[in-house]
Amino acid sequence: MTPRLVLVLGDQVSVHVAALKAADKSRDVVVMAEVADEAVYVPHHPKKIALLFAAMRKFAARLEAEGWRVAYTRLDDPDNAGSIGGELLRRAQGVGATEVLATEPGEWRLIEVLRDHPLKVHVLEDDRFLCSHAEFADWAEGRKALRMEHFYREMRRKSGFLMDGNQPEGGQWNFDHDNRKGPPKGLSGPVPPRFDPDAVTDAVLTLVEARFGHHFGDLRPFRFATDPDQAQQALDHFIAHALPSFGDYQDAMVRGQDFLFHAVLSAYINAGLLDPLDACRRAEAAYRAGDAPLNAAEGFIRQIIGWREFVRGVYFREGPGYAARNALGHDRKLPPVYWGAETKMRCMSEAIDVTRREGYAHHIQRLMVTGNFALLAGIDPHDVHEWYLAVYADAYEWVEAPNTVGMSQFADGGVVGSKPYVSSGNYLAKMSDYCKSCAYGVKVKTGPDACPFNLLYWDFLTRHRDRFARNPRMAQIYRTWDRMDAAKRDTILSEARTFLDRLDAGDPV
Repeated sequence: MTPRLVLVLGDQVSVHVAALKAADKSRDVVVMAEVADEAVYVPHHPKKIALLFAAMRKFAARLEAEGWRVAYTRLDDPDNAGSIGGELLRRAQGVGATEVLATEPGEWRLIEVLRDHPLKVHVLEDDRFLCSHAEFADWAEGRKALRMEHFYREMRRKSGFLMDGNQPEGGQWNFDHDNRKGPPKGLSGPVPPRFDPDAVTDAVLTLVEARFGHHFGDLRPFRFATDPDQAQQALDHFIAHALPSFGDYQDAMVRGQDFLFHAVLSAYINAGLLDPLDACRRAEAAYRAGDAPLNAAEGFIRQIIGWREFVRGVYFREGPGYAARNALGHDRKLPPVYWGAETKMRCMSEAIDVTRREGYAHHIQRLMVTGNFALLAGIDPHDVHEWYLAVYADAYEWVEAPNTVGMSQFADGGVVGSKPYVSSGNYLAKMSDYCKSCAYGVKVKTGPDACPFNLLYWDFLTRHRDRFARNPRMAQIYRTWDRMDAAKRDTILSEARTFLDRLDAGDPV
């Protein structure tokens, strides 16, 4: 029989992807390719590129050992076509194939490449998720608003995680109110495992250094797991050492503590090195064995079967134009501080520094520091979207766009959230120790020492009053503003404008 090509992308390094399950080992040829197009459509963090290339090379070797024919293209192969579509054509000509089996990509741009490809491409839905596209569409049908909490309850019922018969374990679905503790003095967490590069990874690091060393981010030292065994070790470490305190301090930020009690598993889950439902099973087992409290296990499971599944559903339901939305009309260019320029803002420098070093920052650093600042400053959400997509090792558009365009920037107009996630410096002072060593005063409301978040917070609310003043969750905030002395209001807005002018000029802020 004529062979078919079986496309396996860099975030599909799992034997459980749909295309491999549908393929015939005796007939078909697996195609995997390191291509320039995928590395540079945004300037991906060198650590992310290295993680994927190393994981791909190891996965290809595993498939070959299991009897698959694998056509693997390295980035520096002289015949490399430079794109996924081009590699499919080249490999098809080599083996006489006319058809391709592909697991649905997680980005619309690649879905469109496969849809418009001259070969006949059979795109199979990625069934590594708990909720299919059809199930999400059925759930969303007729709802005035899509809210993760309601969706999450359906996923709890479907999966059975932390259920007591038909009721949630502990008598409530969500323990988020227990998961917002600020950091006590001296709080520190366990350091996640770091994996010394083997020969395969070393070769990839040399290649990435030569080709993409100019991208934002430090390639070395390289810590990531690059195969399922290593990723499993990272999961084991989290369950044993970090999960017990994960719930309490999942929103906390501490200088010198890049990870605290976070799992740091999303890059492995999103690439296919870890099974997300297995991670949930492990967390539930730890709770039932008395090794982790309920609020920790529930919070972790909610991030996976609640939020992760929800944003995927939103991304595919909203369609290929979702990432370009700009409901608030923000148009300021992304300022140099996001690429490591000097700043006196301790919170921004901390969040961007760990991003540069690790290709990672935890969700509150992303949402309430870099995301909050971008939203308050009126930065173009597409610039923000592309920055997050570029700099984080776990970022693929299906998960990143709803988190950025939707939750962080409110650019989708309320599809993901009922109100914008904005705050003044008070939130940062409560949830971090950053403000104690900042050049700005978090309690200073005006003047040269005023925390920029304090100034920009009111400026944002004033600019968008027509949209948000009637939002029941924000009405009290506007009443507080209206009760302020008029001269104080004028000073705040004038100083906010001065700060934004400096930002536009590229001056250090």
